[in-house]
Amino acid sequence: MAIATVVLVLAISINLSVAANTLPTTSSNGRSTLNGSAPTWANNNNYKSPADPASYVGFRLYLGWNNPSKVESLAQAVSNPKSPSYGQYLTPSQFHQQFAPSQSQVGAVQSWLRSQGFSVEYTPSNNLYVSAEGTVAQAQSAFGTSFGLYAVSGLVVRSPSSDVSIPSSLAGIVTGVLGLDDSAQFVFTNHSVGDAPPPPAFVSAQPCSTYWGQNQAVGFTNPYGTGTLPYAPCGYTPQQIKGAYGISGYDGSGQTVAIIDAYAAPTIVQDVNQWSINRGLPTLTANQLVQVVAPGTYNHPEKGIAQDPQGWYGEETLDIEAVHGMAPAAKIVYVGAPNNFQDLDAALNYVVDRHVASIVTNSYGFRTEILPQGYIKPYESIILQGVVTGIGIYFSSGDNNDESLVVGYTTTDWPASSPYVTAVGGTSLAVGASNNYLFETAWGTKTSSWTGTTWSPTPPGSWLYGSGGGVSRIFSEPSYQVGVVLKSVFTAQGRTGRAVPDISAVGDPNTGYLIGETQTFPNGTIAYSEYRIGGTSLSSPLIAGIMALADQAAGHPHGFANPLFYSLAGSAAFTDITHPSSTVAVVRANYVNSVDASAGVVYRLRTMDQTLSLNATPGYDDVTGLGTPTSSFLSALK
Repeated sequence: MAIATVVLVLAISINLSVAANTLPTTSSNGRSTLNGSAPTWANNNNYKSPADPASYVGFRLYLGWNNPSKVESLAQAVSNPKSPSYGQYLTPSQFHQQFAPSQSQVGAVQSWLRSQGFSVEYTPSNNLYVSAEGTVAQAQSAFGTSFGLYAVSGLVVRSPSSDVSIPSSLAGIVTGVLGLDDSAQFVFTNHSVGDAPPPPAFVSAQPCSTYWGQNQAVGFTNPYGTGTLPYAPCGYTPQQIKGAYGISGYDGSGQTVAIIDAYAAPTIVQDVNQWSINRGLPTLTANQLVQVVAPGTYNHPEKGIAQDPQGWYGEETLDIEAVHGMAPAAKIVYVGAPNNFQDLDAALNYVVDRHVASIVTNSYGFRTEILPQGYIKPYESIILQGVVTGIGIYFSSGDNNDESLVVGYTTTDWPASSPYVTAVGGTSLAVGASNNYLFETAWGTKTSSWTGTTWSPTPPGSWLYGSGGGVSRIFSEPSYQVGVVLKSVFTAQGRTGRAVPDISAVGDPNTGYLIGETQTFPNGTIAYSEYRIGGTSLSSPLIAGIMALADQAAGHPHGFANPLFYSLAGSAAFTDITHPSSTVAVVRANYVNSVDASAGVVYRLRTMDQTLSLNATPGYDDVTGLGTPTSSFLSALK
């Protein structure tokens, strides 16, 4: 019981660090300010011009849970293996009855929005938000602030110029707003390499290896030793990954995994089936893959980053083939937002509130936590409902190591840094000729190019990408990490807080996964083709698929599994990933035109375990977390 008490206290401190500053502040004019509703980038230094009053705006006003502290305490109780309430999840209906905003509260918000001229579009069954649409002019009048355009990270994006306000009568009801500013445009998918045509083709160049070390890069210098370097693997298969991790005996029967992305690839079923045939896996049965669009989402094109349905097609293909490869009998529900940016929160709420699946994998995120507090709080509310109702929510940890070379300072990605999700990091994996595990390193890559006589720049070269991790700037250390995350992690990052990631799986594109997708070739031909891909966008769905096997083996869902995972720290359930005894590198061939050797082939030296300020130390580390699954993983979770 003492442990449960500590869990509760820390859990409350975790979210109050974000939520306390979003509580409305009431003034004497009958208005209440939604603190934290304007992003920090909406400042004079970035200001460009006023926003067009006639332009479209779609947004969601979020209502908080009734008795939010009880929601948090219950979330901790049902996920703590030492709690008497462990695994005693609420149904969505039970959650609604105890914690959802009332119909009268929803009605008050809807009535006010209509009185301001907005079109009220949708409210989900948990009453968590009210979505509305209108113009910037209506928003300026209703929310009591001007709107401007700001130059941020190469984009021109819209935002309220200061925190918005609402009538004081709604201050105890509304807790946040999403959509008035364009923060959602900074979301990125974590993979490396409307209805749109199939994406431009990419083909993994030859020579490459079907397993680690099969083909040696003769003729290239080895800056790290006297022997030859291996060519990069062509892309691992499900059998190779499951063999290396010792995962066997289950196929995911009776389990459902949800995948949240944007758009929907029109050829996904035929692609997955062809890929499955090529891998010797069962093809999809009728209704095994379901694609849906969450209700209440917007279908208006968004400004800023160009909409990229083709890029998301590759993401959907990777996610589905990764889950199907690990759990070929599991049902997969793909929930696609109709655009890149604004509707991912609505998609997650749909999965959670409808309990579409007991496992959901998300291969996207923000490259920073420096977002409006009123933006983060609604997501955290959705995630908490998922925990209470027994849903395990998995997020890729990011592909930029500590983000310092991308955003200019060390930070974790969000939502991976949420204390109530499982953040999945990436590794570089070596699989042997008999699908056996050889070794792994933390994923962090530097690159040099072959000039014909030498590697340039001098190896290890320039940093390229790597598994996201570090220590949160906004969430305090959750109790399940206390005593497991070493002080050295906090010292290296200069702060104490929620450490990321939690667990890992292969993610390095240079030891990546072989997927199959319909692509558009330069001559205009549209054809199915296979290529290697990676990123923590691979790691997260791989772990989600393995957790479907764990749920099948245990006979029950594991829900939010972090407290259970950390209770197994240092056990045989995980392979602890540490620095290799000597430098590991591969030679990777790339086609200049991305599809064949007709325009030439270039060669890159990819040096591994180059993770910036992150450090793959014994025990928990901030690149790979607790480690990767072993043959004891499934049995340890029973």
